[in-house]
Amino acid sequence: MALDTLQVETAHRQYPILIGRGLAPLIREEVNALREQHRPAAVIVDASVAREQAPFLSAAFADLPRLEIPSGEGSKCFSQLEACCDFLAQQRIDRSGALFAVGGGVTGDLAGFAAAAFLRGIDFFQVPTTLLSMVDSSVGGKTGINLRAGKNLVGAFHQPCAVFADVDTLQTLPPREFSAGMAEVIKHGLLADRGLFERLEALTEPLSPVHPELGAIVRANCAIKAGVVQADERETAASGGRALLNLGHTFGHAIEAVAGYGQYLHGEAIGIGLVLAARLSEERGSLTSNGVNRIRELIGRYALPVSLRAPLSLNALISAMARDKKVRQGQLKFVALAEIGRAETVMDVSVELVEKLWREVGAEE
Repeated sequence: MALDTLQVETAHRQYPILIGRGLAPLIREEVNALREQHRPAAVIVDASVAREQAPFLSAAFADLPRLEIPSGEGSKCFSQLEACCDFLAQQRIDRSGALFAVGGGVTGDLAGFAAAAFLRGIDFFQVPTTLLSMVDSSVGGKTGINLRAGKNLVGAFHQPCAVFADVDTLQTLPPREFSAGMAEVIKHGLLADRGLFERLEALTEPLSPVHPELGAIVRANCAIKAGVVQADERETAASGGRALLNLGHTFGHAIEAVAGYGQYLHGEAIGIGLVLAARLSEERGSLTSNGVNRIRELIGRYALPVSLRAPLSLNALISAMARDKKVRQGQLKFVALAEIGRAETVMDVSVELVEKLWREVGAEE
């Protein structure tokens, strides 16, 4: 697979997304350039990636100081944020320095937030090693950690200097993690690209780390995400805009918070959230039952749940949604589908309808 490059252009920064196989030499060039400029650098890496991708890390970063963080959503917390900042201080990273975030969405969000906060902001590079982070979280500059009250409630917008998406690193990714990433791939097709959704439906073999179309589909997703971010970097549009990327997330974040972070992988919770968003769209009259079934079938093809594995409290789910960061002036903003391939933000959703939808997937009083 040849190297593919996309450019993200925001008001605060322009940076490339590099997609391909065997990108360690390109990352090493960046590391060497920093050294030539006498700029200190360090790496924050997911512990599982450090174990499974040792040759890649050695080739890309040589002897740069590294901090390993525990795998899993539980690392998006204040104690790990403190550990990251202490590490940067110990390594004497100054304002000219740079940080490389190597891992999935958890690592990118946590390390990115540390980069945003340390010395009030240092440069950082995203090196995503999960499908979910390649197609979604590594692009766009959203960083943050979770609270018990909800997901991503503390954070900052901090754009990376570059994103290096080496799809070879996905070959050591557990199948469950790869499937979780497919929820975001499907989401992008649903909200902005009907052709992508239909392309996924038409695959004779499900997408996998060795699938010949993987690189092209990663690129298509990054292009969608970059386009939305460029138009509405900080999610301030009154309607539509970057908020559309939250399709399924209002529901999914509530599942993660109520079930306990880590019980559902982010993509697994979003799979259920996409089904609920599709049903919401059907109830509003913009999507047919056939459309809902197509969405449910494609999500299920990747072993993603389409209903709760065990009952969760309806009241707790509703309460978690009320604390979501997408609440504006006391009203919760949902993303619905006008059709497959086109999404819209909606505010006029009754509590009664939301409760009905939750019960359909297994929530209980």
